[in-house]
Amino acid sequence: IRMRDNIQKLEREREQRRKQISDRRENKASEERKNQDAGIVGDADFIKMIRAFRAQNEGTEQAHANPGTQKVCITVRKRPINSKEVRKKDHDSVTCLHPRVVVHDCKLRVDGITKYLNNQSFAFDHTFGDNNSTDEVYFYTVQPLVPYICAGGRATCFAYGQTGSGKTYTMMGIQERAVQDLFAELDNSTDPQVRDLEVLVSFFEIYGGRCQDLLNDRHRLQVREDGKGEVHVSGLEEFAVQNADELLELVERGNRSRTTQKTEANDTSSRSHAICQIALRSPRGRLHGKLCLVDLAGSERGNDTKSHNRQLRTESAEINKSLLALKECIRGIASNSVHVPFRASKLTMVLRDSFVRPNSRVAMIACCSPAMSSSDHTINTLRYADRVKERDAYAHGPNGGGGGGGGEDGDAMFREWSRDRGVGGDAVTETPPAPPVGRHGSHSDQVPPRSDQERVVQREQRGNRAREEDQPTKRSLFTPPGAGGGGGGGANG
Repeated sequence: IRMRDNIQKLEREREQRRKQISDRRENKASEERKNQDAGIVGDADFIKMIRAFRAQNEGTEQAHANPGTQKVCITVRKRPINSKEVRKKDHDSVTCLHPRVVVHDCKLRVDGITKYLNNQSFAFDHTFGDNNSTDEVYFYTVQPLVPYICAGGRATCFAYGQTGSGKTYTMMGIQERAVQDLFAELDNSTDPQVRDLEVLVSFFEIYGGRCQDLLNDRHRLQVREDGKGEVHVSGLEEFAVQNADELLELVERGNRSRTTQKTEANDTSSRSHAICQIALRSPRGRLHGKLCLVDLAGSERGNDTKSHNRQLRTESAEINKSLLALKECIRGIASNSVHVPFRASKLTMVLRDSFVRPNSRVAMIACCSPAMSSSDHTINTLRYADRVKERDAYAHGPNGGGGGGGGEDGDAMFREWSRDRGVGGDAVTETPPAPPVGRHGSHSDQVPPRSDQERVVQREQRGNRAREEDQPTKRSLFTPPGAGGGGGGGANG
């Protein structure tokens, strides 16, 4: 009798398990049908877990801080899922909750059955999801640079990310808005010297370590450094423009001439760094301010280049080498390092003004793909951007350290800016106050920039003092800025 009871108990438990499994299958099939009706494809279990995470963290997104005063601004933009990824049954695995970006790495446990999410979180100055427009990205990242260069500064904006992540699309939108705001800023200026400035544009690419002029039939250029430490692009032709339409026409012409190749990730992958330089010069030809808009080539991992031919592998190696040098230069700016290794690549050499001058600013837009199959690429992109600045975004609250200014809500400023653009055309009526500028500006108490010779002398003096105190003069590449060792310079190179 006892054995019969045990057998009956096992049968009842078996039936309960079968019923539970059947219910789970029906629920999963129902969930998949709902996802298909909504145009969402992919594993229903992972999608359900990601939805639960987003519902749990709903309302934790912070307001954007007012843009303007920080020397280095790091921004992340996530693009929507595209049709190619939908055909591959890929789903969205990236959540943007400003200032955080969370990558949901979908994995299986060692049993090969149990599914779980390995969530990796990053924090940046500004974070934009697939529902944010290019206007928002431009307002918080690049728009403050326009009055800055009109006041005599140097500014650079980079678009970085894996191939196919939306870099070129983002940069083309930023180029259009920056050009319109630049001429509006010049026309609305009350300073006659600013209104008399001449606008010139040049557009070239760096492909495989070679420089080519995109506005002059891909003429070969040479990058040289003179005795004063100034870097010149020999043979680069500058075109004077009178209005925004002429400048946009030249920019579009340069974008059409870029070098592209078909890769595993993208049929029209940009294989070169495209650098659009907009210079403001006085009637005598003296450089007053400069804005560089750089669309970087797509980064690739070594595993993704195994099926490439020799040319594509060489291109990938050159691209990754220049991106590494760029990261070290931006880190040097953010940490106020004495030594900035701008000679490590052609890309950083031609952008030397953005790295060594005291009146310079840098904005970096890290573009990432939301697809689950690209989660490794996305994590690498975000790690690259995170290591550039080596500090916690929003360390002092949403209007403190992360956004660069205090006080006013940045979202309210953006709504007012958008209203003004809609009513008054391209004119920008709300701009942050211009910071102190260099020798071209109107502030007489500005400290003049040091020459390269003075930098070398001061560096040698610091090294001598360190040797006398029997302290190391070099800082490890992986040591955070300010964490001991400090002074010597030269270690980052």
